[in-house]
Amino acid sequence: MTALDFPGPADAAGQLMRPAPPFTQHDPTDTGGSVSNAHVLARHHVTEHVIEHSTEHSTKHGDPAAPVLLLAHGFGAGQSAWNRLLPHFPGHRVITFDHAGSGASDITDFDHDRHGSLTGYAEDVLAICAALDLRQVTYVGHSVSSMIGVLAAAAEPDRFASLVLIAPSARYIDDPATGYVGGFSHDDITELLASLDSNYYAWSAAMAPVVMGTPDSPELGAELTESFLGTHPDAARTFARAIFLSDTRAVLPQVAAPVLVLQCRHDALAPEVVGKAVAAALPAGELVHLQASGHCPHVSSPAETASAIHAHLAALSLSPGRSAEREEHVSSQARPGTDVPSPRGA
Repeated sequence: MTALDFPGPADAAGQLMRPAPPFTQHDPTDTGGSVSNAHVLARHHVTEHVIEHSTEHSTKHGDPAAPVLLLAHGFGAGQSAWNRLLPHFPGHRVITFDHAGSGASDITDFDHDRHGSLTGYAEDVLAICAALDLRQVTYVGHSVSSMIGVLAAAAEPDRFASLVLIAPSARYIDDPATGYVGGFSHDDITELLASLDSNYYAWSAAMAPVVMGTPDSPELGAELTESFLGTHPDAARTFARAIFLSDTRAVLPQVAAPVLVLQCRHDALAPEVVGKAVAAALPAGELVHLQASGHCPHVSSPAETASAIHAHLAALSLSPGRSAEREEHVSSQARPGTDVPSPRGA
């Protein structure tokens, strides 16, 4: 993969890869009391949605009997990143939230030690699950949140019925010793982090359109740029290191739940070889190729992304009743390792 061009200096010292540290053990049946739960929900701006007849209604409490989707956004974003996808899931109880340091979360709740590794974010996800007493949830994670979900599901498997990983990468840096291809050299990542440290705002303006990967729709790149710029630079620096220096490959075989891996075309951060490696390492992994280009198909191609998720849920009998037209459409979706026809004709 050709190295990306990063603004600013590229003289940061090399840093070692960071495997996920151990979890802080806790009793999953102990939610910590109503006050603690309220604090967890408030600090992550947790929102429950009930979508009916393609019209979204945000509510304080979703239908507890509805199939549950927990959506986790990626770097430089917030839960608003899911706005285009939400209308495609009528009848579901959909839960969105903001990671610490992202979206509308309170920056004072960001802990540079705790959130200096993906394990800290995974513990936050499990705290949200405990606060809402979620079990048998389908977790949908974008980019880094894919591996955050993998860590959470390995730690508390009873909470998760399945996972959907959108544009995942278990390790971004190539590992010549094992033949693993992550898409970036160590020097690439050193340069990326040095550029971010030098000028986060210039880095965001340069990186966000590349990450979105939709040159024919520049407004989407501009939207992601604004989202990046809305992230506190200090939190962004810590989160970026947790992401690009992580190595979650050893955890993938520990996830027993069914996992859908969605791979896009022309993804600058997670090329096809990376998605294949993730799916192959999962005991029940399924790889589906999307026609969508770039790293954010839930934004650029929400209908196609939703169709692939619906097919996954239908196969697991986790999707609520749908019209005959939708059933026919979903049944036509590709099986593992094949292309999913784009509803936008792309």
